[in-house]
Amino acid sequence: MPTAPGQKIPVILDTDIGDDIDDTWALGFLLRSPELDLKLVVGDHGKTLYRAKLLAKFLETAGRSDVPVGIGLDVNRHGDGLQAAWVADYNLNKYPGKIHPDGVRALIETIMRSPGQVTVIAIGPLPNIKAALALEPRIAEKARFVGMHGSVRRGYGGSKDPAAEYNVKEDVAACRDALSAKWPVVITPLDTCGLVHLKGDNYRRVRESRSPVAKAIVENYKVWSDANARSGQNMPFETQSTTLFDTVAVYLAFSERWLQMEELGIRVDEKGFTIPDPSAKKMRAALDWTDREAFERFLSDRVAGD
Repeated sequence: MPTAPGQKIPVILDTDIGDDIDDTWALGFLLRSPELDLKLVVGDHGKTLYRAKLLAKFLETAGRSDVPVGIGLDVNRHGDGLQAAWVADYNLNKYPGKIHPDGVRALIETIMRSPGQVTVIAIGPLPNIKAALALEPRIAEKARFVGMHGSVRRGYGGSKDPAAEYNVKEDVAACRDALSAKWPVVITPLDTCGLVHLKGDNYRRVRESRSPVAKAIVENYKVWSDANARSGQNMPFETQSTTLFDTVAVYLAFSERWLQMEELGIRVDEKGFTIPDPSAKKMRAALDWTDREAFERFLSDRVAGD
């Protein structure tokens, strides 16, 4: 880890919150992780005001309006997403904290002004990161990158066939730039993050928790599930979470305890596949679990904790 024992790790969260619900779980997990010091959140992959409103309302609900919110690049103009009902009446201008209209510039300045290394936790496609590296390449000297990206030996749902993972294939060029930049890179590909769910007592603890963070997650999950149901997709809201891909990236920002890590070169091809290649830049990849059940209990306890 980049800090001495007992010191908090300064982090920036770059997220496409509001598409899949796992980003919302990841933000809640981050806020409940005392190892991490959240300096900035930035919405990525378009839907700029929608994502900013989700981030701001969640932070305010959690009592963390000290965290600035950055508005990301407007690169994906498809309107709002499935959690829009949760922020329908939220006025972004009344967020008690700081709103940065230029989230990319805020990301750069947060890194460059930091006295120590900053960890960029990226859990979506990466146009913001590509733009930041182009504007100020020196951020790679002062940061490390921890991402939920790729599929190395396994695909979705533990399939033996690797897949072109969403966060990569949505912007292949941006992912290439991020993974090849001159910063340390750690990733959780589908090999590990694609297996994480909360079920049984682990899920019940979160559903029944009175913690503001847990309640905000559950409210958003219900809104998201209902929106999916209206389009004919039934989600398991009553009994379990969906796949919580992005929570593993948050965990990797401060621990690798229950993961089997490998260092290997990874190349991103034109279709968005992440292919082991000895000639490519080396990174640390979480390619298997040593104890996934322990992580899921830990995740549940953190999010549900009062």
